[in-house]
Amino acid sequence: MFDILIIGGGHAGVEAAWIASQFNLNVGIVTLPGVGLASTPCNPAIGGVGKGQVVKELDALGGLMGRLADLAGIQYRTLNESKGYAVHSTRVQVDKERYTEFAEKIISTETRIEIIRDKLMGVASENCFELSLESGRILECKKLIVTAGTFLSGRTHIGSEVRTGGRYESDNSSGAKEIFSNVKTNVKKFKTGTPPRLNRNTINYEMMEVQPSDSNTFNFHFSHELSKRFLKQIDCYITWTNEETHNLIESSKNSSPLFNGQIMAVGPRYCPSIEDKVFRYPDRKKHHLFIEKEGLDIETVYPNGLSTSLPKTVQEKILKTIPALKDSEIINYGYAVEYDVVDTRELDKQLEYKAIPGLYFAGQVNGTSGYEEAAAQGFVAGLSSSLSLLGRDKITFSRRDSYIGVLIEDLVTNYREEPYRLFTARSENRLFIREDNNFSRMYKYRSEMNLKTKLDSFYEKYLLEKNVLLKAIKSKHLNFNSEFKSLFDKFKIPRNDKGIFLEEVLKMGHVDPYKFLSSFLEKVGLLLNPALIKEVSITIKYEGYIARSDREYTKVEKLDSRKINWEELSNSHNISTECRQLISSIKPLTFSELKNINGIRPATLAFIACNI
Repeated sequence: MFDILIIGGGHAGVEAAWIASQFNLNVGIVTLPGVGLASTPCNPAIGGVGKGQVVKELDALGGLMGRLADLAGIQYRTLNESKGYAVHSTRVQVDKERYTEFAEKIISTETRIEIIRDKLMGVASENCFELSLESGRILECKKLIVTAGTFLSGRTHIGSEVRTGGRYESDNSSGAKEIFSNVKTNVKKFKTGTPPRLNRNTINYEMMEVQPSDSNTFNFHFSHELSKRFLKQIDCYITWTNEETHNLIESSKNSSPLFNGQIMAVGPRYCPSIEDKVFRYPDRKKHHLFIEKEGLDIETVYPNGLSTSLPKTVQEKILKTIPALKDSEIINYGYAVEYDVVDTRELDKQLEYKAIPGLYFAGQVNGTSGYEEAAAQGFVAGLSSSLSLLGRDKITFSRRDSYIGVLIEDLVTNYREEPYRLFTARSENRLFIREDNNFSRMYKYRSEMNLKTKLDSFYEKYLLEKNVLLKAIKSKHLNFNSEFKSLFDKFKIPRNDKGIFLEEVLKMGHVDPYKFLSSFLEKVGLLLNPALIKEVSITIKYEGYIARSDREYTKVEKLDSRKINWEELSNSHNISTECRQLISSIKPLTFSELKNINGIRPATLAFIACNI
């Protein structure tokens, strides 16, 4: 018997298996034959706005995604670089074949994990979970994690061509209702899509804007040299659709599965198909396309922004309207896939299904849209099931100090009307929840795991050096006539007769704190981890803002943390019928969970706040 079995070997499944194995548990991954572990079937990139922060958090917790992204990275970018540090986000384009190869290698070398390539036919649960596989094999486990992605009742669409499968020309799994008779799914199916893949040798790169890799962007993984690249770095390119493209798409509306009634599922708002963009924004005369190679030795190119399920002939015509792509050859056509998703209101913050103890759901099956969101959920489910199995206390991630906490709370407190995508804007506390301070934020969660690894040794050294540097900065006074005169001139620091504390300089509005502190430490001959310097300098810069936010949060937290009795509230005649139904459906346990429910009226919140 397995301690934990995981259905699905995508990003969620891999993270779940990896963290569970660290607790010396016997883990199995059941995945369809022919589907590689942690594959990137859509956009071959890890990170992005809000998502890069999640990858950093996972790495600080002991997850795999950041390590894999670095090993397979072929282009690095820092998004939102022109904005404040709070929203800077790392994005790494990866070689999709190598990413999966590294995932397979790392997972297969962990003796506590068994990879079972077979199709799931059904699940029974009495005293334990019993899985029936297509081969006839029966597996038993104490805890079960479902990370089926788009494979639950998956159907793919290219024009009028409809096939079963979670990906084009792949198999699928039976629907959740067939496998788990007591599991509630969303009333609506969800949809995602992907663009056609183009032959890299048939594209006119000279007609596009070049976007090179950024050598200054830090790696994700804590033990990798910050700017070391493991693979050759490549350029990406930018081009645009045009009016001719849009006119063609408009004239093809009746053949689009999205608009002719063939697909009834709901697609992602923030990663729409080109058809969606053309009809949703009729005044836009062009849309960006990012041309990204899928690997160093792979002949396919990913035209990011051209996701479509239009017929094959229309896809070919679309390319001919774009000068840089007019001679390009399609190797794989774009398609849409619709699939079952779980009603996440039935999950708790450990992602355990409330009505079936020991059953967890994570990833795209929960209605999220990205690799990073899936990986975070997989980690939470793997960690939670492991701690439960060992009889240890739960670890619950807070939205106050982690994007993982934001993600989980958003998922379990609301009915999902559309695929969920994480953004920095979803956090009320993004000045504090930054990429640069992921170790400081995640330390309390990692320490609760009580694991003694290379990561935990890194924490001890990093946090000690951080505290020493912070104290030194706050006590360091600088004279304007000292050896730092040239540094003051370079950063245009206003002079006075009294001198200035280093801390004051870092807080000046026109000073980049990281660049100044790096230059200062170099001048005094101190060689420290640049990631540490970055965190400390930005922490000091934002110190006043964060302190004010903390004071406000403390006031709110007293109310947010108050327990509520959802059963009493759902029967209260002082609350509207609509709000009672929402409360009864979601079953919030605290005022914080209650106020994050979409549709709860201010009058209801005011009434409850006055009576708890």
